[in-house]
Amino acid sequence: MTQAAKSGDTLRIHYTGRLEDGTVFDSSEGREPLEFTTGSGKTIPGLDQGVIGMAEGETLELTIAPEEAYGMRDEARVQTVPLEAVPEHIPTEPGTQLQIQTQDGGTVPVVVSDKTDSDLELDANHPLAGKTLIFDVKLVEIA
Repeated sequence: MTQAAKSGDTLRIHYTGRLEDGTVFDSSEGREPLEFTTGSGKTIPGLDQGVIGMAEGETLELTIAPEEAYGMRDEARVQTVPLEAVPEHIPTEPGTQLQIQTQDGGTVPVVVSDKTDSDLELDANHPLAGKTLIFDVKLVEIA
């Protein structure tokens, strides 16, 4: 009898993640399989739950809604800061990834999403927030 993956199992999977338009955003191709324990919170919920019931060697296509992936975009996580408040050595071109320090000493990754003559727009949303993700998954091993 073939063992099926269940919550608490450590799994090794190969995967390709793509957007609805077919754009590949991540893949384990050419790398070691991704290893994680189901139910541990180390992967997005839709992938974590989507592999439950799979058997070793099985392949599956999972379509994961934003709510089960990186969440919906939150416009409150987009901030405008005066360009004059940004130190000169900090790159400010749109698309630049930066880290900003929070009041409690932590850091938050942001992307420069827009730049005007006077302001910089910083977006702290995950780049895949608000997007439906499609994963092609192959369960390599149940450890």
